[in-house]
Amino acid sequence: MKYFFLSEGWTVGRVWASDGLWQITAWRRQPDIQQMNICLVEKGELFWLYRVEDAVITVEVKPITSVQMVTSSQAIGKVMLRRLMSAEQVIERLGTASTRCHLENIEMIVQ
Repeated sequence: MKYFFLSEGWTVGRVWASDGLWQITAWRRQPDIQQMNICLVEKGELFWLYRVEDAVITVEVKPITSVQMVTSSQAIGKVMLRRLMSAEQVIERLGTASTRCHLENIEMIVQ
């Protein structure tokens, strides 16, 4: 499995595998991307941990809604995540940040 952190208010867009853009018809399914019940808190902003299957190599993320306060020249439209994290990197990152853990579904964490 691979992992990434995503700011609250952002969502996953397109996904790429080693052979290019994820094609639901070719794979016969959506990519396995799950939001975990763990988040980092940095400067008052929540960053949720997501788990993705190994076949995924790049994830496009984008804001759920455009921010009204930011001018169009400053707004971020979308971001490409090309360096997904290993479990060891996530543990290291969690050890150096303020974290919150929501244990509504403990099976999801201990799989």
